[in-house]
Amino acid sequence: MATYSQWQLIRKRFSRHFLAVISLFILAVLYLTAIFADFIAPHSTGWGDVENIYAPPQPPRFSWEDGLYIEKLQRHRDPVSFKQYYTRTGEKVPLGFFAKGEPYKLWGLIPMERHLLGPKEYNADEDGKGTSFYFLGADQYGRDIFSRLILGSRISLSIGLVSIFVSFILGASIGGFSGYVGGRTDNFIQRLIEVINSFPHLPLWLALAAVVPGEWSPLRVYFAITVLMSILAWTGLARVVRGKILSLREEDYAVAARLLGASHPRVLFRHLLPGFTSHIIVTLSLGVPGMILAETTLSFLGLGLRPPVVSWGVMLQETMNMDVVANYPWLLLPVIVLIMTVMCFNFVGDGMRDAADPYSGR
Repeated sequence: MATYSQWQLIRKRFSRHFLAVISLFILAVLYLTAIFADFIAPHSTGWGDVENIYAPPQPPRFSWEDGLYIEKLQRHRDPVSFKQYYTRTGEKVPLGFFAKGEPYKLWGLIPMERHLLGPKEYNADEDGKGTSFYFLGADQYGRDIFSRLILGSRISLSIGLVSIFVSFILGASIGGFSGYVGGRTDNFIQRLIEVINSFPHLPLWLALAAVVPGEWSPLRVYFAITVLMSILAWTGLARVVRGKILSLREEDYAVAARLLGASHPRVLFRHLLPGFTSHIIVTLSLGVPGMILAETTLSFLGLGLRPPVVSWGVMLQETMNMDVVANYPWLLLPVIVLIMTVMCFNFVGDGMRDAADPYSGR
């Protein structure tokens, strides 16, 4: 009779959760897109054409005669209302894969000028700008929404993982120490957690983010926001770890390790914590979307990341004007990607939570 390890049983049960598997695949695509963002994005974050502000989306089209192409747009302005509008000229711009485009450095190291998709003929002007095209429309400065959406995913997706990593270090260490030592130390740490949880997180995040100096570099602001979000996010994991440690610290293998001379940190981190790794992973996976939403909220309110840094929250700052949203709805596209990302993380977390105890019955 075949026997399975715990992780094999977890993978087997997780594979039966259809939504979780599909969501995991989507998240993998999103993170691969973020890793190769410079190659996938047709333009850089600073690229813009003021002659095409608020240009509508130009989705790629296909025909057997012309292949993949987009139609050029022409900007007009109403002489009475001065409202601008665009019409299609009927001129087709052929598109190609691995097309030559705006030069960039992949990962800041490898000079390249090939992009995943772009015009087959890159006719650069005196300023080095080629043909203007907008798969998902343009913003108020004529910047490509699609490119900024792709490049912004690097910040919005990575900040969730970095924040959760910091929260894992704090939660696992403090929660494990609390449950292992017990007594007055445990009572003090639990009361501290209750005090931290009593504060409303969003106003406290806003207050902490407001004190970040405006002259800091984007990299320093990025790490500052990450640490600020992690300060309040470790308490939930600490409670989970503390409860598990309380139930495992008197198990035979833990007592045997102490009798054999193992130090307390070794017993805690080498023998006890690995016993419920799956539950920790579940807690962390459910916490990532909260971190992404927190960064988006702070950046949307202008207290998180600031231009020229590009994140989904920074892109949504333009949507604070309802007249702009009503006239140019494609500016809300980051919301769709954000909702999809959060839902995928929640589905993956639910699937991992169901698979974390493979020996339980349905």
